[in-house]
Amino acid sequence: MDQPSGRSFMQVLCEKYSPENFPYRRGPGMGVHVPATPQGSPMKDRLNLPSVLVLNSCGITCAGDENEIAAFCAHVSELDLSDNKLEDWHEVSKIVSNVPHLEFLNLSSNPLNLSVLERTCAGSFAGVRKLVLNNSKASWETVHAILQELPDLEELFLCLNDYKTVSCSPVCCHSLKLLHITDNDLKDWPEIRKLGVMFPSLDTLVLANNYLTTIEDSEDSLKHLFPNLRSISLHKSGLQSWEDIDKLNSFPRLEEVRLLGIPLLQPYTNEERRKLVIARLPSITKLNGSVITEGEREDSDRFFIRYYMDFPQEEVPFRYHELVTKYGKLEKLAVVDLRPRSRAKVEVHFKDQVEEMTVRLDQTVAELKKQLKALVQLPTSSMLVTHCDHEAPFGPEEMKYNSRALHSYGIRDGDIIYVDSKAK
Repeated sequence: MDQPSGRSFMQVLCEKYSPENFPYRRGPGMGVHVPATPQGSPMKDRLNLPSVLVLNSCGITCAGDENEIAAFCAHVSELDLSDNKLEDWHEVSKIVSNVPHLEFLNLSSNPLNLSVLERTCAGSFAGVRKLVLNNSKASWETVHAILQELPDLEELFLCLNDYKTVSCSPVCCHSLKLLHITDNDLKDWPEIRKLGVMFPSLDTLVLANNYLTTIEDSEDSLKHLFPNLRSISLHKSGLQSWEDIDKLNSFPRLEEVRLLGIPLLQPYTNEERRKLVIARLPSITKLNGSVITEGEREDSDRFFIRYYMDFPQEEVPFRYHELVTKYGKLEKLAVVDLRPRSRAKVEVHFKDQVEEMTVRLDQTVAELKKQLKALVQLPTSSMLVTHCDHEAPFGPEEMKYNSRALHSYGIRDGDIIYVDSKAK
């Protein structure tokens, strides 16, 4: 059945958490008792209403009866209204103002760009600590109104809002610790700089999928721009210079970096990407979600020295000289080919004949006998084949299993293969 349009928050709430759909469970804190209501009210006498309400994708366009919202939602702390049809901030305000203990609010994928949030309405959000406005296309004016009225806001999600620029708020938001602003179109560092000005206490900044092309500020400016930044995600940004990676060292408290999918690292192997980045960022403890151990850091530092030791002096990064001071000049690692041998040159002895032959080690004994047939002029069924390795402790070994591969006998260059005719 098609979902009717113009449904209210209160209507959806009563339908979803009615005793028929969400059976009442007895016990402290398990349900909410609501007194009998006027005839025709959609409310039931009793609802099992949790403190976390999930009402996403329900076609909600308005609040409904505010007294009923207050009666039901006095204890609610988290509310998910994502992917509904709310387009009027006044209706959102009616809901939120009657949920006094609300700390988490998700309004993602509602067409809230169709109205303006006035500060009088924004005041109803005052207790919210985590606010999600992904794909709401909320304007910066709306964001500013919210920031001025939410003194305890700690986490803000502004992804998929088509932002090409950032508009600075007239006041700083000192409470915000985490900002997700992924999948927008913020390519220029001056726009990111505004985020540092607006949110000076920011601990975590997630900028993935914005194609930021460069970090333009000086090291000294960066130090003061994000003084408390501990984690930054630059996944799928447009960074193309190692100098931009080096500038991340300017953030005095930075511990965690995410850098997958950037153009700079595309030409390198996975090992080179990780080790070269770790060596350039001596203060970070986690890269792309993985903890950097002391052993991995030392291995990366040494890898970095060897990687750049043959570069022209003008192309060697400053970090190279720092690491040489720490570890000294290192010798190149010996190149050892650990690939398994695929062929061996052996001597074939048959009666008085001795012939050199190259054999494939992945072939079977049966296939070897076919190769020997032209040389010894014996049917394969009449051949007695023996492998002799001079270093083997138990002497020659008969190769009597036709399906066994030659490499399993440990055949090497210089070994001897004896061929005899089976006794009749």
